[in-house]
Parts: sequence; structure tokens; C-alpha cells
Amino acid sequence: MGGPEKAPHRIGITTTVPVEIVFAAGLRPVDLNNAFITSRRPEDLLAIAETAGFPRTVCAWIKGIYGVVLESGLDRVIAVTGGDCSNAVALAEVLERRGVRVHRFDYPLSRDRTLLERAVNGLMQELSADAEGVAAAERRLDRIREKLWRLDGMTWRDNRVGGRENHEFLVSCSDFGGDPDAYEHRLDRFLLEARARVPGTSALRIGCVGVPPIFEDLYENVERFGGRVVFNEIQRQFSLPGKGTDLVARYLAYTYPYDMAGRIRDIRQAVEERGLQGLIHYTQTFCHRQIHDVLLRESLGLPILTLEGDRPGPLDGRTLTRLETFFEVLRGG
Repeated sequence: MGGPEKAPHRIGITTTVPVEIVFAAGLRPVDLNNAFITSRRPEDLLAIAETAGFPRTVCAWIKGIYGVVLESGLDRVIAVTGGDCSNAVALAEVLERRGVRVHRFDYPLSRDRTLLERAVNGLMQELSADAEGVAAAERRLDRIREKLWRLDGMTWRDNRVGGRENHEFLVSCSDFGGDPDAYEHRLDRFLLEARARVPGTSALRIGCVGVPPIFEDLYENVERFGGRVVFNEIQRQFSLPGKGTDLVARYLAYTYPYDMAGRIRDIRQAVEERGLQGLIHYTQTFCHRQIHDVLLRESLGLPILTLEGDRPGPLDGRTLTRLETFFEVLRGG
């Protein structure tokens, strides 16, 4: 008679990867961004990195990821070194120096299927995941994703799900909390409760585009000033809404790692479908993606408020004033 079943070994991920491979390998993924921002004291995690010599002018997410890995004792990490953050390349080298085993994964900027297929197969080989197990994990996770698409519809179509609730469920599907069964159970309970709600009252319909915001109270303040977030761009992409005939096709349709043209097409569709009246473009201090603000403003014909954030915390007074003024302009005040 065998002993108790051993808990899956944890492996960190620096952003969304084909998580089906991770689960098929019998591993438990930990989205290091989520672990950082939901920690009790994220500032302490930043201090770990800055004490180690990370410059003040490096993105807080990169420093937070480093702090999470060091504090939690994770010994394996999948670092996305192509298609995410350019600093992830250097971060991977530092983590290896600290004894962490790093698996690198690259999304091809050219969105070339052959190159992505090569990266997927390489990760499967490194993690010792077989095709049958990956296919089974894909079927399992897709059933959950379908429920997330329903939740997203209940946000913009039915007005029964709030912007923060939408954000929290979608952003955490990058790793499904490391436990798809528990995640799905929590999602099922939420959907049941949300269906019984009275639809929300009219408000200005807002889209949040760009990387998930580091601010802790953005959604609450949007509502305070008379708005409602009915589109979370990148968080929604974590649920792979582009679908596809196979695993590689699904991650080719995932817009975040590739060029801005695909993201702009996705945002335009949301503007039309969801009746968006304004966009909040969140940009992270010291991130190359700040430059994308130029392309958004030149490509989308509706008001855009660009908010820049550095470290975790509430909106400061200046940002609150800019947010309030933005809504006054949208209302024609």
C-alpha cells in the first residue's frame, strides 16, 4: 500500500506560457506576477531585489518576481525571454546564478507558426510532458476558459459582473491558481451568484488596455467617477479568446506577445462590440511598452487616458484628479 500522494512540484512562470504543458508534466505553475501583487507586503519583495542590486529604474514587476522567487524558495522557473519583457533575459541569468533552474520560452515576434511550434515542443521536452497528457490538459482547461468567456459576457453584455471581478478571474487564469479544480469550483460559485444579481445601472463604458495595472484601487475609482470597466484587454487574452484548432494555433491567436497590429484589431473589435466610450491605457514605468501609447492614439478614434504606475499602492492625488477630469470630459462637462 503506497503512502500519501506527493504534492505537485511548483514551478514559477514570468508571464503566460502554454500552461497545458506544465500541468501535463505534473507540475504546479505559479504566476510570479500574481504572487507578487497579491502578497501581503509587496514592498518587501521589491526591497529584496533592490538590496541585491537591482536598479531603481528597473520595472517593479521584474523586481517583484525576483523577490517572490527568493522568498518562496522556488527552484524552477519558466522565463518568457521573447515576447514579454526585455528585462526577463537578464532576470533569468541572475536567477540561474542563485541556483534556480530556468527554462526559457520565446514567442516569435513574427508570429511564425513553425517557430512557435518549435518552442512548444522544446518546452514539452524540457518538462518531460507527452502529447497525450498535453491534449488532456488542453481539454480540461478549455472547459474552464469557456466559463471565463461567459463571465466576460456577463461583464459587458449583462452588466452583472464588475470590472475588478472580471480582472481578478481573468488575470488569475494564467496559472489557474496552480489548481484547476479549485479554481473552477470558485468560478462556478461566482457565476451562480452573479446570475442572480440585478443588472447594474447605466455608467460610462470603459476599456482598460495595456498590461494589468499595478494600482490597487483603479476599478473602484473608475466607478466612483461614474464609469464601469467592461473590457480588460490583456487579462481577457490570458483566457485565450482567439480559440484555434490546436494548442499552437491558440497561442498564435494570443495577442500579447506579438506586434501591436493584432492588439489594435482586438481593441477595435471590443470598442465596437462593447460600446466603449473611453479607454484607460495603463503603462508601467520603465517599460518599453509605454511607446505603444503612440500607436493606440493614432489608431483608435475615442478618448484615451494614459496612466503610468511604478510601484504597488493606491492612486495618488494627481492621478485621481486626472481620472476625475477624464470622466468629466467624457460626460461633456
